[in-house]
Amino acid sequence: MAQIVKNGTSFTVLDEIQAQYPELIKLVLETESMDDNERQYWFDILPSMSDEQVDRLFEILDTEKKQLEELDQKYLEAAKQLSDEQLLEWQALQSKKAKEKILEKEAKDTAQNQGQPDAILDMLNNL
Repeated sequence: MAQIVKNGTSFTVLDEIQAQYPELIKLVLETESMDDNERQYWFDILPSMSDEQVDRLFEILDTEKKQLEELDQKYLEAAKQLSDEQLLEWQALQSKKAKEKILEKEAKDTAQNQGQPDAILDMLNNL
């Protein structure tokens, strides 16, 4: 008998079962739909299961794994899209703020320089 430790829990599996079904054992250990007691239960009854039952268990766990991977991928894509959208919004906001500062500075410069053309003309007239 072999002892397999996963996340601090030790599972007992027959050596023959471990040699014959390594991928199935990996799926049982990694599934999120079982607790540790259920995992050990499946390891215990695996020797008495028919080939069809073993195949069906494998199909169920493999399908579950693939569906979870697809959901994870969709979640990551959605999160990336949101992140990209937020980045674009932030850049637009920064651009708007920069334009506002430029317009404020131009308005201030214009206000300060309004009297200067007359002063320059007066200087020219006094020459």
